[in-house]
Amino acid sequence: MPDILYDRYPAGHYAIFKMNRPDRLNAQGAAMRDDLAAAMEEFTLDPEMRVGIVTGEGRAFSAGADLREMAERNTASGQDGTQAPPPESRVESGRLGQPFARNPKPFIAAINGLAIAAGMERAADCDIRIASTEAYFGLFEVKRGILPGYAMHNLARVMPFGDAMYLMLTGDTMSVTEAHRLGFVQEVLEPEQLMVRAVEIAEMIGANAPLAVQGTKAVAQYWRRLGLEESARLGAWVAHYTLNSEDAKEGPLAFAEKRTPVWKGR
Repeated sequence: MPDILYDRYPAGHYAIFKMNRPDRLNAQGAAMRDDLAAAMEEFTLDPEMRVGIVTGEGRAFSAGADLREMAERNTASGQDGTQAPPPESRVESGRLGQPFARNPKPFIAAINGLAIAAGMERAADCDIRIASTEAYFGLFEVKRGILPGYAMHNLARVMPFGDAMYLMLTGDTMSVTEAHRLGFVQEVLEPEQLMVRAVEIAEMIGANAPLAVQGTKAVAQYWRRLGLEESARLGAWVAHYTLNSEDAKEGPLAFAEKRTPVWKGR
């Protein structure tokens, strides 16, 4: 079973991208990234598809990066002496991490449950966000010794700066009610109404002139992403230092071993 279920609905000109690892709370690993890239390519080249809906299978939208997979990768890296790639290569890889804002077609996040770390970032990358009453949000990277990579560059572009900093620096959670108050999500719905409303919005957009919709998104995303290249370059240097630290290996390892991490500050 693929980690991304991709379903087309030509009559309404929309497609649904469903993260499909419910047993792992839709944690994002290498296989999911590959499946998403393939589905995105098909979607982007398909003239019948004008809007994408992103959601999760089961009780989670996404629990973020697969930390078990990360811990295994870090262990293997330690054994063969390799390190994280240099900053120049990380600029490009970071840019590819969350692809929805950069796509010419609009995306709706239908946030069905918890959306933490890279899961919250995946929602932030969409153009419109609606959420179930069962959803909640958080950026826990600082608790794992790693960086909220996408959020560092983008979160303050979709919610107030101070609130974005609070989430990134404390690792605290944000309720769906608070997310709505801050404008991070546009609507909060009962679980059974979430996809109904997502489809309704998608069909409204899909009924409009596709070039006008894409042109509107292009200009709106221009100001949202203004200065992002410079931010990515700075972030790449910071990430190179931070992600090659002992703490960056300790965080995912402690998570995988279900224990409290022991930070060394190096």
